[in-house]
Amino acid sequence: MNPLLLGLFVILLWDGYFFFNYIISLFKNYRIREWSPKVSIIIPAYNEGERILRAIKSALAQDYPDFEVIVIDDGSKDNTFEVAFSVKDPRLRVYRKNHGGKAKALNFGLSKASGEIVVTTDADSRLEPDAVKELVRRFYSDEILGVGGQVRVAGESFLEIAQDAEHLRIAMFRRAKELDDLSLAPGPIAAFRREVLGRIGGFVEEIVEDYATTKAVKEFGKVVYAPRAKVWTEMPKSISVLWRQRKRWFLGDLKNLGGGFTKDWIFLILGDVVAFFDVIVPPLLLITGHFELFALWWFFETFTMLLPTLFEGGRLINTFLFPVIVWFWAAFYLALHIYGYLSVLLGRV
Repeated sequence: MNPLLLGLFVILLWDGYFFFNYIISLFKNYRIREWSPKVSIIIPAYNEGERILRAIKSALAQDYPDFEVIVIDDGSKDNTFEVAFSVKDPRLRVYRKNHGGKAKALNFGLSKASGEIVVTTDADSRLEPDAVKELVRRFYSDEILGVGGQVRVAGESFLEIAQDAEHLRIAMFRRAKELDDLSLAPGPIAAFRREVLGRIGGFVEEIVEDYATTKAVKEFGKVVYAPRAKVWTEMPKSISVLWRQRKRWFLGDLKNLGGGFTKDWIFLILGDVVAFFDVIVPPLLLITGHFELFALWWFFETFTMLLPTLFEGGRLINTFLFPVIVWFWAAFYLALHIYGYLSVLLGRV
């Protein structure tokens, strides 16, 4: 078989598999439970004076009957504490501690929490008004110990649109394959039973505390996905900042993956193989004059993004730009992962 055709087939098979499963997931039973336990919303903050007010207001605006908001200023050097403390609401408590990192700030907040369910969000994020309600509804049985929501990215630059499209694709994957077995409850919108956090000794104090905490919680029960619970967050606005962020995340993920030939490692390697084809196949199709195959690839990538955009509340520009965005992320992550693997081999992780 022509190598280009083989590469295109791999791309279409990989993306088609997840798209097909996404379609099936839309018809699955979305299990929920109507109950209203007390919720503690914890917002750790470090040098977020310009953003913390928006985060607090979105937390206090939750359409939920019984909750408290706990803000932890992690030793900020700006006016984060003063801005947060200026908000007067009986449901809000603001604390200041010496700088120790996000996980330590979360655990400080956990020590002050009284809710049966603990929700985490970030100081640069804005919860949708029904986010907490939708998170809580997904605790549909006693074995559900954690719930993760859908992260979306605000902003209008190409890099911000690309990151929003990336998170929309992640939402598609999670609904398709992780609706009732989530691998990561993301820090900007996660919920855990306070009891299980006590059993694991609180939030795991690592660089990628959300992934490590999710992994620890799953030792005792299930963590599920709540696609209807949404948060809008800010993401890097430059390539250099994005690289540093994703490098930190990926090296932390590699550390938590551990050794052994697990399904997580297999999935990671397969994803990198597909990313390699994503990078080289479309340009080569143009260079070699296979315009009809390039058009097939462009149409397929656009089509598989259209339905998630409509169902998950995305922007149509994500759909129309998605083939370009796919290529960008494939090149970015392929370079990042090569860097990460070399770091592991050289003992830098």
